[in-house]
Amino acid sequence: MKTLGCNGVGVDTNETAVGLARQQGFQAFTTEDFRKSKWATKGGFDSLLFAHVFEHMTRSEATETLRLWLPYLKIGGSTVLITPQEKGFKSDPTHVTFMDFDDLGVILQALKISVVGKYSFPFPRFAGRLFTYNEFVILGTKDSQARV
Repeated sequence: MKTLGCNGVGVDTNETAVGLARQQGFQAFTTEDFRKSKWATKGGFDSLLFAHVFEHMTRSEATETLRLWLPYLKIGGSTVLITPQEKGFKSDPTHVTFMDFDDLGVILQALKISVVGKYSFPFPRFAGRLFTYNEFVILGTKDSQARV
């Protein structure tokens, strides 16, 4: 969050993770606490980041999760979706659905969010079969047609 100038807000279902973030001085909430906070305003955020979240769900659950958070994103705001590639996906038994660029694109398109970019990080795409920490990153932009 320091790269965001301490203007970011974290939301997690894990109360321990939220507590640790708060101890370090960050704005962090459980989902329920966020919705009661002053931060829960329509169009109040420039971006939404879902990093290593959607692989723990089915595609329909991931789509619904993003849909629930879209009202907090301003028109013209960005979505950033990050999921592990093959080796990373296989490394965690809690992973449910492998989601590549195509799958993440379907989620964004279902909500009428324009895909504006996608890349493999930190290495080229082929490394995802060999390197645990290679990720799919897909970027979207919310316009007035988004389904919220």
